[in-house]
Amino acid sequence: MEQRSLGAAGPASSVIGLGCMGMSDFYGPADRSESVATIHAALEAGITLLDTGDFYGMGHNELLIREALEGRDRDRALISVKFGALRDPANGWNGYDARPAAVKNFLTYSLRRLGVDCIDIYRPARLDPAVPIEETVGAIADMVKAGHVRHIGLSEVGPETIRRAAAVHPISDLQIEYSLISRGIEAEILPVCRELGIGITAYGVLSRGLISGHWSKDRAGAKDFRGMSPRFQGANLDVNLGLVERLRGIAERIGGTVAQVAIAWVAAQGKDIVPLVGARRRDRLAEALGALDLALSAEDLKTLSDALPPGAAAGARYPEAQLAHMDSEKGAPHA
Repeated sequence: MEQRSLGAAGPASSVIGLGCMGMSDFYGPADRSESVATIHAALEAGITLLDTGDFYGMGHNELLIREALEGRDRDRALISVKFGALRDPANGWNGYDARPAAVKNFLTYSLRRLGVDCIDIYRPARLDPAVPIEETVGAIADMVKAGHVRHIGLSEVGPETIRRAAAVHPISDLQIEYSLISRGIEAEILPVCRELGIGITAYGVLSRGLISGHWSKDRAGAKDFRGMSPRFQGANLDVNLGLVERLRGIAERIGGTVAQVAIAWVAAQGKDIVPLVGARRRDRLAEALGALDLALSAEDLKTLSDALPPGAAAGARYPEAQLAHMDSEKGAPHA
């Protein structure tokens, strides 16, 4: 499988990574044995990057990855962990904690749950408004020196924060939503990352299943994150499913599925971009891997971009209450 470098000073990664979140949280029940089998299938196909968060299922996701890696060569997996989100027993949210002492505390628990001595990429899930990013990155840098972390990443932060973080320690990659219908990074964030030699791990490449080609109106109001997502609501959903049908027509001409073309489009936006696919089952993973067989021409890429231009999607990518706390959205369009 093609390898890409996550940043000028970052690690090599497979051209696509596996986002493991949905195996533990946010998208309804998942089958544990199928989840483990999917991780195994990903590794056997040559995927190296496994993305998780310590708050996905409150540690469940890290334990799942540990189970999947049992008896395998740990060095063949590139483990990326987000930290800092605070949860309660009812699965509610209580903000973020990225104080230096909290960084080291969260890291210690992740190391134990994953059963590893070192995490490959460690990143705050969001900017903690009460803690300067320099202090958070500085604390992770201490853990790099101590040998507990290999690389430092960021997640959902804007240009100023990226610059400030990179001034403290080299940043391997920024994890941020990027898809045919979420192109907000193109105006300012992506250029800054490229200027500083920072890679992009793109999540939401199928917009939480919305542009997978498998979503339908009878699944509206799903009892998971999508039940609160503006893009899955009412008239917004009608508009967005119309975009999917537009995409389906182009995909049929290209010779791929809707999901494969959407993934391939993100991968084609630059060798510094690694799409994360959130497959929870082996069949969905197999479909996603088929994106690697598509060679999108310059004409294909233009057709896709023209058909789904920035701002085409109806509704913001997160509820307004969450967008208000996202550093990456400050002064940015919600596309």
